[in-house]
Amino acid sequence: MVLADPTARTAYGAVRGRTDSDGVSSFKGVPYAAPLEGPARFQAPAPPERWDGTREADRFSADVPQVALLSGTPSAWRPGDGADCLSVNVWTPDASGGGLPVMVWVHGGAFIGGTARQPLYDGTHLARAGVVVVTLNYRVGFEGFGLLPDAPDNRGLLDQLAALRWVRENIARFGGDPDNVTFFGESAGGTSVVALTAADAGRGLFRRTIAQSSADSYLSPRRARAVTERIAAAVGVPATTEAFGQLPSEAIHAVQAASGQVTPFGPVLGGEVVPGLPWRRLRAEVDLISGFNRDEWTLFALNEDPSSQDPQAAARRAGLPPAALADYRAAHPGISDRDLYVLVQSDALFRMPSLWCAQDHPGRAWAYELTWATPALDGALAACHALDLPLTFGTFGDQFASVVLGDPVPAEAETLAKEIRKAWTSFATSGDPGWPEYRADGGAARIWDVPVSVAADLEPASQRIWQDTPRRAGVWQGASEES
Repeated sequence: MVLADPTARTAYGAVRGRTDSDGVSSFKGVPYAAPLEGPARFQAPAPPERWDGTREADRFSADVPQVALLSGTPSAWRPGDGADCLSVNVWTPDASGGGLPVMVWVHGGAFIGGTARQPLYDGTHLARAGVVVVTLNYRVGFEGFGLLPDAPDNRGLLDQLAALRWVRENIARFGGDPDNVTFFGESAGGTSVVALTAADAGRGLFRRTIAQSSADSYLSPRRARAVTERIAAAVGVPATTEAFGQLPSEAIHAVQAASGQVTPFGPVLGGEVVPGLPWRRLRAEVDLISGFNRDEWTLFALNEDPSSQDPQAAARRAGLPPAALADYRAAHPGISDRDLYVLVQSDALFRMPSLWCAQDHPGRAWAYELTWATPALDGALAACHALDLPLTFGTFGDQFASVVLGDPVPAEAETLAKEIRKAWTSFATSGDPGWPEYRADGGAARIWDVPVSVAADLEPASQRIWQDTPRRAGVWQGASEES
């Protein structure tokens, strides 16, 4: 049966989507903000212009300017792709209905890359469960998070807020309930979710959040200024919006990466949007699921020089006390230096910050840990970073999914994916993911494995090691000394 293509009228004009054979309608490339041209690349997002007639929403917009996430791979963006890139994509099981829960996804990419059009983030499977799914593009790299004295900080987060306001104003026309929005994301996306759960600017825009592997990638203003000064010197212009606005994006991208870093960018602390480390500032009225994967850093370790994998240096960078490595070894007898390095990196950047969010949240919070180990690459990845992405969306045909899951996809992955999607859509619908709330004094947590289970707590040895660190207390370098 051929289903009619639906039309929805947004506040800026009408859009025509496409409906698949299962009845899920998609609307792609719908602008939520004006094009990014010249100095506008470094300003707060402006509303899109209204259009007459009906706009075809059958293809994704251009990507935001960016570099390739992995060395040797092509970038999602190419010069000349177009400036009309701040867009949302909507999947709905009933475009003519109303009152469906809404799930708004923000992608990861280390704040330096990523795109909502990646097949990995196709919302069809989630929408079939009875929710409206929205994905969005936001500025990354220097355009999104570079610090300039005459430009707003954290422009990528301002983009996300603008997209959430678009959802608030328009999602009812796609069958969604604007008063029942769940904001969710992974890695840089999960970090963004946490930051906006703590931000006053996020009030009234979402009711629930799911932060998957949120990272401690927040920068003090001094560190962010050092990145700007390095890039400005490399391109030979003053560190001003006017000067950078005259440069093509690719000129900035050519020098923005720093040797040895996954990314030089992250949310900048101390301003209006991110005044402090978010796990100590989360808003009680927003329900939260926060969790992590057991072996987060294995994905990154595969691309590192083995000689750089020094657990002592990792502990020092993380601000751990001198006795921490001995405590780790006592908790994990016989652990190799390489595995200890991976463990410290996983704890410092993802596992502990994610757990602190659940522990310190003053409202309702749930915690989880993904422990299912993928057999891909002969088991080298284990329960690695981003393994949860194809499990969340059920997008096993994506290129990244084939890397982390292998080919053919294990039957256990299919089983686990159904459990995760059931929990996420249940949480979005009713606020109940299917396991008990987490408490800082020892609360239940979901273990994502086959079969799924509930644990009394998560990673107790790491929790003890990190308990008295300044970062755990919400102290960021620079709060008093700008360092």
